[in-house]
Amino acid sequence: MSQTITEFDTIAAISTPPGEGAISIVRLSGEEALATAERVFKGRDLTQVASHTINYGHIVEPSSGEEVDEVMVSVMKAPKTFTREDVIEINCHGGIVATNRILQLLLSNGARLAEPGEFTKRAFLNGRIDLSQAEAVMDLIRAKTDKSMKVALNQLDGNLAGLIRNLRQDILDVLAQVEVNIDYPEYDDVETMTTRLLLEKARDVKSRIAELLSTAQQGKVLREGLATAIVGRPNVGKSSLLNHLLHEDKAIVTDVAGTTRDVIEEYVNVKGVPLKLVDTAGIHETDDKVEKIGVERSKQALEAADLVMLVINGSEPLTAEDRQLIDLTADSKRIVIVNKTDLPQQVTLPELQTLIGDDAIISTAVVTSAGMDQLEDKIAELFFGGIENSQTTVMVTNARHIGLLNQATQALDDVMTGIAAGMPVDLVQIDMTRAWDLLGEITGDSVQDELLTQLFSQFCLGK
Repeated sequence: MSQTITEFDTIAAISTPPGEGAISIVRLSGEEALATAERVFKGRDLTQVASHTINYGHIVEPSSGEEVDEVMVSVMKAPKTFTREDVIEINCHGGIVATNRILQLLLSNGARLAEPGEFTKRAFLNGRIDLSQAEAVMDLIRAKTDKSMKVALNQLDGNLAGLIRNLRQDILDVLAQVEVNIDYPEYDDVETMTTRLLLEKARDVKSRIAELLSTAQQGKVLREGLATAIVGRPNVGKSSLLNHLLHEDKAIVTDVAGTTRDVIEEYVNVKGVPLKLVDTAGIHETDDKVEKIGVERSKQALEAADLVMLVINGSEPLTAEDRQLIDLTADSKRIVIVNKTDLPQQVTLPELQTLIGDDAIISTAVVTSAGMDQLEDKIAELFFGGIENSQTTVMVTNARHIGLLNQATQALDDVMTGIAAGMPVDLVQIDMTRAWDLLGEITGDSVQDELLTQLFSQFCLGK
């Protein structure tokens, strides 16, 4: 997968979000980055300045000398840059017109527009980062909580890649020993010794992969958010709960049943857990056509949820609809919230516990914030009870990585099954090599060009 820097042309893109702001950054990378920037820059000779300096001047139209903007230009020379190529970053005044005009000048003076993720792709192809670190760049950009940011930084530092490469090296060592034993069979017990080596290594590597996969659920939650459905019959306080968690009045709250007629989705950070909150229409029987659609969407949201918050009005006796929802959510990971505890209570906890079993019950009065801290603590405990130091723990957050680790585990199972069945060593060796290849796809040491194109197309233009 290696590719020399000189094979790449010079690319340019805007690296800051579009719109008004204090500054915008236009980035260049490639062998001609310095020369291209110099053609449109009035100030010090950029080809002569020291690397990793920032230089004051103006961007000008080369043909007319017209000044376009007052800028600061950062010069970073290869190989000590993100892409391991010469990199120029033009810091101009924020705004769409000035930024786009500078980009157009660069494109008409030797650069071409970068493809999505091409700067990071070049960093990978030039050996600056591996594929798992490249994916961590996007995770860092999309991080929704401090915990998810720390996990992405951990992966960006190469900690996951280090573990994977250690696993691959151990497999490679045993494969080399197997080859020696096959090529030089001087001993009568060489077959037995070789199969024992393969079996021991397959068990060891499988155990270490299992440790990584044990973090997959929490890691996936940090990366993608926890789909959380707030359900309950009408007017039990679902929308009030959503508004409290969001710290804003996103949902309409009234004492009229059926106010929420559609599914409302919002992200919120609860004790480091990114929740994708779904406030559903109250699930109940209705003749209203619009309400029926909302109820059906609520049931669909319930099926897709990782966590269900079932809200019950504690100031009223349990109804048939409450009992129906308890049954409907029985197979979900759920927290039962007895709301409106600031009013005289009609629901007793022992009565409710007999219906829901071991699931957590939290008593709240959302209007006074009573019980909300306990609710947030319970959410964090459910999903991160065993992982406190996510900044130091290597976690598997990426669905692609999880799939490859599972496939590698299956290949190691095939090794052990083949040995138990008495298969020839050279056939068993094929499955061990397959495990080595699959692990290599995580770091990009063995990966197809089509996959690279697909992965980096998810990035923004300037990254």
